[in-house]
Amino acid sequence: MEAFSSLSSSVSAPINRISRDEVYVGAVPLRASKGPAQLLMSTAYSLNFWDFQHFIVIIKSSSPPPPQVLVYDFQPQDPESIWVAVAALSGRKVSGVILVRKLGKLPKRKCWFVGYSKENAIDAALKFNENWETDLRIGHHVCRNYTQGLVEYLTGEKAVLQHLRKNSNKT
Repeated sequence: MEAFSSLSSSVSAPINRISRDEVYVGAVPLRASKGPAQLLMSTAYSLNFWDFQHFIVIIKSSSPPPPQVLVYDFQPQDPESIWVAVAALSGRKVSGVILVRKLGKLPKRKCWFVGYSKENAIDAALKFNENWETDLRIGHHVCRNYTQGLVEYLTGEKAVLQHLRKNSNKT
């Protein structure tokens, strides 16, 4: 896991911080229909092609003990449907869904610490999700926009994915 060190100094947690909930950005392969499309997406992810990664927000809650690790994810309602892929690639809106899942622990690869939430991260994420439009449109309203928006809402950090991309090109 890499520290997200290129962010502004606001990442440093003041001593009197109310929440110690940690916020991370993770990347996973894009999902596609089984067969050649799925193989292509997995290969692109393995080769670190930035544009073929699906971004997620991970919250490591500081309470109640033991800490919970939750993944927040915005994706098409049926990401493996060829018809959804065709509709999305043609610029049409498709039904999206916000998924929240528990993880046993933080991923070891493609997971970057961004900072601490300004308030209880789980409650804040729930509030953010209530106002998130779930129609997905490639290039305009996708997982990247969701990840940017939720991370900024939780931590105040802007342009997180741009910073990550810039730093990933250095390695």
